[in-house]
Amino acid sequence: MQFIGRLWRQNKGFMLFIGLMLIFRSAVADWNYVPSSSMNPTLLAGDRVLIDKRAYSLRVPFTRLELARWDSPHRGDVITFDSPADDLNLIKRVVAVAGDEVSMWDNQLIINGRPVSRHLAQQERWLPTEAGWIKAQIWREELTEQSISVATLLEHNRFKSFAPVRVPEGHVMVLGDSRDNSRDSRFLGFIDVGRVTGRAVRVAMSHDLGRAYLPRMDRWWLPLHL
Repeated sequence: MQFIGRLWRQNKGFMLFIGLMLIFRSAVADWNYVPSSSMNPTLLAGDRVLIDKRAYSLRVPFTRLELARWDSPHRGDVITFDSPADDLNLIKRVVAVAGDEVSMWDNQLIINGRPVSRHLAQQERWLPTEAGWIKAQIWREELTEQSISVATLLEHNRFKSFAPVRVPEGHVMVLGDSRDNSRDSRFLGFIDVGRVTGRAVRVAMSHDLGRAYLPRMDRWWLPLHL
């Protein structure tokens, strides 16, 4: 005990700083490392994304216990959440909210009976993935008032359709922007909003995993254009 007391007296300023920083990162804002290519082309593996932890609610630090809630995720939001499968923190895009009926046919989302408008923006683009560079089509999708970019992997286009489902109260449906390379609501089911840990705001910094982690300076402090 004497050792602990001496350690505290000698380092209490530093220890208080570390504790407050951890509380801030848990309840106010944090950055998340993107380990995979499931959100190509919006996010690349090696991005570090700034997360607003207060976007929807205020929580007790280090828990999912809510003190107050003032909003819920909207269509188009890029969110982080604890996976219902294994509690890993994932990052995906909300494509449907409570009450929406949603389906997909030949890569086109259909929400409440209306196909989501989209157009082909780029016939071919090579995107970095865990399996190396893969050829993709880039589509611009009018999911919200601002269009978003989504990728279809030409040689791996396996998950292009699903039957209509209705999003239950208190849940959202999420998909990766790389529609053929994402473990999302098609596999995990609907996401309880209580599992949502924040909303992605921008790419804070980025490093190229395939080039000895060299910085991608063109992606530092990059808005997501949600």
